[in-house]
Amino acid sequence: MNITYEVLTEEYLYSIQDLCNELMAYQKTKASIHPEFFENMSFETRMIPSVQSATANYIITAKVGEKMVGYAYSNISPKETYSGGFATLNCDAFFDFGSVQTEEVGCLSQFYIKEDYRSLGIGSTLFQKSMDWLQSFETITDHFIFVSNGNDQALKFYQRKGFTVSHHILDGFITVLRNN
Repeated sequence: MNITYEVLTEEYLYSIQDLCNELMAYQKTKASIHPEFFENMSFETRMIPSVQSATANYIITAKVGEKMVGYAYSNISPKETYSGGFATLNCDAFFDFGSVQTEEVGCLSQFYIKEDYRSLGIGSTLFQKSMDWLQSFETITDHFIFVSNGNDQALKFYQRKGFTVSHHILDGFITVLRNN
């Protein structure tokens, strides 16, 4: 199987719309805490606002032939972006601002691989390329990943990659992971 990776510019953002919406549907099927929160989450309510509020964006896709089978979206954003509110939900801050060393943070914001293409190394490659991009911002030392409840496979994947659980928000709806 020939897997290729392509970095997308923001002008091609809509090419991952279907994958993003698949991610939201997948997360809803896994959630045991507030699955109804996903009712209003979609490409339009999660991806577009995130891209617009970020200082820098990185979107990488995995393709088999011409078919997109996965993507990762990372960003650099002002830490105030995470002061409260998630998609259409209000919540406490995503992290303790006093623990963040700079005015901006790095975040692996979205990560999805179609089911038939998991366990082929695509996830590790997307993750590493995303981390390389985040780490290229030498002044950004705080990196976060937010995992929806019930997505234990993703949680374990990120922990194997060196991220640790920091805390939970929205009554456990989201697990916040942080780099060491």
